[in-house]
Amino acid sequence: MEQIKVVMAEGCHDLVPHKAHHDDAGFDLYSREDVIVAPGKRALIKTGLFIELPYGYEAQVRPRSGLAIKHGITVVNSPGTVDAGYRGEVGVILLNTDTEEAFHITRGERIAQMVIQTLPEVELKVAEALSETKRGEGGFGSTKR
Repeated sequence: MEQIKVVMAEGCHDLVPHKAHHDDAGFDLYSREDVIVAPGKRALIKTGLFIELPYGYEAQVRPRSGLAIKHGITVVNSPGTVDAGYRGEVGVILLNTDTEEAFHITRGERIAQMVIQTLPEVELKVAEALSETKRGEGGFGSTKR
């Protein structure tokens, strides 16, 4: 099992990300502060987490399904990417899609999940043409749904 170093901001050691169940894909991320996200607005929520991802890895910050369905809260740039070379505090950009009610976040509340992924090493190669497929250029609703 790969071990990844994390450092928690001062006063945030109770907010170390963890998985609720051993077979969960994501680590829960917690807010380190009380924040109100106004209706239709977004906010950067600090987590107190600093992470040292090895080369060839990324962390993806994803919405929590419960917050999405119950309160209309999502991650704006989903999934947000934390690159291996980044050493700043992990933040989560939350959007309140509810147009009427503010969303109150309290310190220690689960606000997102973080999935660690390996990245294949690839190189983009400029070509004259691409191979033909049945789908071709069909996209953005081309299947009528």
